[in-house]
Amino acid sequence: MAWIWIAAIAFLFFLQQWRNHSNKKKLPLPLPPSPKGLPIIGHFHLLGNNPHQDLYHMARKHGPIMYTRFGFAPTIVVSSASAAKLFLKTYDHIFANRSHHEFSYLVAYEQRNIVFGRYGPYWRNMRKLCTLQLLSGLKIRQFESMRKAEIGIMVDSLREAAAAREAVDLSSMIMSVNGGMTCLMVFGRKFEERDLDDRGFKGLMSDAMAAAAAFNLCDYYPYLRWLDPQGSARRFKKLGLIFDRFLERIISEHAEKKERGHDFVDTLMAIHDSGEAGFEFDRRHVKAVLLDMLLAGMDTSAGAMEWAMAELIKHPKAIKKLQKELDEVVGLNQRVDESHLPSLKYLDCVIKESMRLHPVGPFLAHEAMEDCEVDGFHIPNKSRVLVNVWAIGRDPDAWEHPERFDPERFVVSNVDLRGRDFQLIPFGTGRRGCPGLQMGLTVVSLMVAQLVHCFDWELADGAAPEDLDMSDHFGMVMSRANHLKVIPTDKLRV
Repeated sequence: MAWIWIAAIAFLFFLQQWRNHSNKKKLPLPLPPSPKGLPIIGHFHLLGNNPHQDLYHMARKHGPIMYTRFGFAPTIVVSSASAAKLFLKTYDHIFANRSHHEFSYLVAYEQRNIVFGRYGPYWRNMRKLCTLQLLSGLKIRQFESMRKAEIGIMVDSLREAAAAREAVDLSSMIMSVNGGMTCLMVFGRKFEERDLDDRGFKGLMSDAMAAAAAFNLCDYYPYLRWLDPQGSARRFKKLGLIFDRFLERIISEHAEKKERGHDFVDTLMAIHDSGEAGFEFDRRHVKAVLLDMLLAGMDTSAGAMEWAMAELIKHPKAIKKLQKELDEVVGLNQRVDESHLPSLKYLDCVIKESMRLHPVGPFLAHEAMEDCEVDGFHIPNKSRVLVNVWAIGRDPDAWEHPERFDPERFVVSNVDLRGRDFQLIPFGTGRRGCPGLQMGLTVVSLMVAQLVHCFDWELADGAAPEDLDMSDHFGMVMSRANHLKVIPTDKLRV
């Protein structure tokens, strides 16, 4: 019987190839330039462990708007600021959709979340609700004392390590502190390791992020979904059940409380119970948004902090200049407060430069909702669009010495990272821009400022700063390949 299945699958593959070939003959305009592909697999053979880098090098040869095909998924790769502006601003109304994503469909309540939700009235209403109720300036300020307390606990722990001249895993520490702050904002409390699953809270979060980013055949060969050849659907459903039980327990605990708090669960349940949402908003939607906030908040901010600290440690002149600014604005007798952040101009430059070189999301993923023309090229309906943010940040046509970490470039530049300037879009822009931008920037800036102001740093293995390995690990969130292990030295008089 096995040969029947093989023959059936092969027939479907070649049928799709024939249909693609037939469609090309009818195109009124040419497709964008493309590297040479192979039957069935398309351009998968050109990708290695770091697809953001592979696509960058291909785009240098074939152009900033490049056609590729991965399995049955036609994909437009965008690799310059001017091209990104066309897709994310000029034709944003056409490319605001997300393609089917098996992980989000099976784990996040049929893509009812914000990150991978399909574009339409529901998604627009849900994004507006989250922006106004969960990620507003008022909500950010409500959690200021919590951030101060959690970061203060971390600083005290580092001071103990400094007194003993002990090495610390700064990557793990940043992840732990940021995870605790995320849980406090979303759920109102932190969790023990076994509260979620036998793998541990952090372990399950890591497994979920890895599963979301892992290559899944069914995302590129939809005809195979019913076969589930990799067992991905079974794994995703198990993860979905674990998260669903956890979120149901949290919601039930909040429902038993006599008074509502400020955390996201209480905020969303108040809207749910009042019926004031103005659109379909049931328990599934509440859980989908909570899961989004948990998964997106855990790794993204932590990754940005880790990269910024690594670059500063690697570049002693930059960290000395930032410490000088901190000493002048904050003083040596106190720690950094959020009220200091607007006055820390060089810190702002450091954060921008770190996010230019190391965007935590290397790609922005979109999908065309209709056939259209962009820059003289035909873009077919349902085409996926990958905006290579990593490549745009290293584009030699947009940046002088793009491989160099140089915060000074922003001292004399008005380039911003909030989506106005397309050569620097780590948070995306347009309809699909990250609604948590201000929350993320606040947390990242405060943590980096506190770590730099309170301590001097040296590498634990005794290596020279310039020899620090800056290799990255590709995923939904682009993290460092190796943890940052350092020895702190206390520098404050507080």
